[in-house]
Amino acid sequence: MNLDASGIDDMVKVYEKDSKAIKQELLKICWFMRGGITYDQSHMLTPEEREIIGKIIEENLKTTKESGLPFF
Repeated sequence: MNLDASGIDDMVKVYEKDSKAIKQELLKICWFMRGGITYDQSHMLTPEEREIIGKIIEENLKTTKESGLPFF
């Protein structure tokens, strides 16, 4: 792959954006797990595992909202 300085700069920006999105996803999982998984442990999750946990979180939020039970 041959990139000029501008192409490299664009690639770095994309990587930084992707990195930030992953960090946000991992921290969200840690927060919703209420200490059930540490930030370090969350880095060991595969993308598929993160996706599954994210779906479980969304289902639980929906159930909580529909039932009127307190979430926090």
